[in-house]
Amino acid sequence: MKDFIIIGHKAVTTPFSLNDLPGAAGRMDILCRCVNAALFLSHDLRRDVRVFLVLKGEPQSKIVCFDGSKVRYLSPDERSAASLIKKALEKEAKEFWTDSTPGVSVRKGDLDILLALLNKKITYLREDGEDVRGRKFDQPLFVLGDHMGLTDEEEELIERYGNEKVSVGPISLHADHCIVLLHNEIDRKEYKT
Repeated sequence: MKDFIIIGHKAVTTPFSLNDLPGAAGRMDILCRCVNAALFLSHDLRRDVRVFLVLKGEPQSKIVCFDGSKVRYLSPDERSAASLIKKALEKEAKEFWTDSTPGVSVRKGDLDILLALLNKKITYLREDGEDVRGRKFDQPLFVLGDHMGLTDEEEELIERYGNEKVSVGPISLHADHCIVLLHNEIDRKEYKT
């Protein structure tokens, strides 16, 4: 299973309007593009991928999970992913995962809780990391920031979990583009003939 964590620092944690994903929803558009980049293939889904969205907006942090092996009703557009996130946020978030639609669940929590639950070595994407090319990943857990990057506190938390910093290139890219490049590197190794 490949896991991706994307942190949305402004992403709202209450139901939002699908008509203003970049504004009133707190840059939910970025998270939706990441969901699509992580899960979609041409005419199929990546069934071995989970995407965890850490929504840090008001009133409290929540985590939404998309499980590629179970997700239904997801189309390859931002509004479709946003609709499933909105439905998840309409559920009462508790200290455990609550299913909202097939393959989408929500719970209370922040990055610290999620990392403790997953308990895996972290691959943190940064421009100053080691080149991703030639690396082999076994059951990876990738952590990416939104347009704001990660805070110092989040980076300190990641340091505690044993991590490696990798880079998909020397310049800053959008998180969803990084996900596509990561998949490409992994696919080249997994499907090499």
